Amino acid sequence: NRKNDGIDCRITEEDSLKRFHYSLETVLDYKTQVLDNLKKEHAVTVKNVNDKKEEIRQLNGELREYEGSFDERKSQGASIEDYLLFDLCIDRMKDQIRQENERLIVLKKREEKKKSEVIDAKVDTSKFEKLKERRLQEYRAAEQKAEEAFIEEFVVHNRIASGIN
Repeated sequence: NRKNDGIDCRITEEDSLKRFHYSLETVLDYKTQVLDNLKKEHAVTVKNVNDKKEEIRQLNGELREYEGSFDERKSQGASIEDYLLFDLCIDRMKDQIRQENERLIVLKKREEKKKSEVIDAKVDTSKFEKLKERRLQEYRAAEQKAEEAFIEEFVVHNRIASGIN
């Protein structure tokens, strides 16, 4: 805060921030944009994993229904054609569930890879954010030191002007 002949010469923090320039701001902006995009991509992979899990859950439900119907038919004395038809349907459902579980494994690997990329990008972005904060603190310290020097010079100048030592 500087006062000079009743004129308020205060430097607000907002003014200080307006004058502060972080030389790596464009790099930080780029890193932040990359991080945001990776987070969106990760969210999509998580959704794909969850959708595939739901699909498998539904297929398992259908398989249980087929097996239940088959057990009921067997207890009533089913024909050979019914046995073959149910057996074929149940085997087909099991194959389909196996294939979808393999696809789920692939999706989970993609999700883990994307998650790792997000973590790496976050670490990278954090480095630039911390460096910016450190530079801002250095700037504020230098600004405060300059303000204190100005005040000291002002006081000395006023003492000399008024003849007080």
